[in-house]
Amino acid sequence: MPAILGVDLGTKCGWAHLNTNSQGSAIISGVWDCSIRSGVDSPAIRFLKFEKNLDGVLSLSPDMVFYEIVRAHRGVKAAHMYGAFQQKLFERCDYFGVPYEGVSVQAIKKFATGKGNAPKEDVIAAVRVWGFHPKDDNEADAIALARLGWEQYGS
Repeated sequence: MPAILGVDLGTKCGWAHLNTNSQGSAIISGVWDCSIRSGVDSPAIRFLKFEKNLDGVLSLSPDMVFYEIVRAHRGVKAAHMYGAFQQKLFERCDYFGVPYEGVSVQAIKKFATGKGNAPKEDVIAAVRVWGFHPKDDNEADAIALARLGWEQYGS
């Protein structure tokens, strides 16, 4: 049975690892805070934090990684940050030999709520109905990604 990793890229990065075996399935999830301290940390520290955390869950040997594709950003800085996190994800997945696939924001929302334009609160509520207690919308998105990935790849 395959293991799936869902990743919601960003400074507050949601992640969820879904593992299935003969006894059922289990998801472990959380949020990595990849922010930096202004005037103290170099800008690259956020990507080193992301890499360290990502390597930790990639060591759990997922068979596939699904990540959220964001096609529109609030600004230039957000777009640059997303691109850097995405590139780091590709690099580390390639290093570990784990295939990856992007899923649109709308597809994640539709899977979780039935509506591709649902607000973040609705995704959190849907994930809670599934029996999870996400800290925020980033973790909720990652859990939904892992479950969506399982339906596409694992079944």
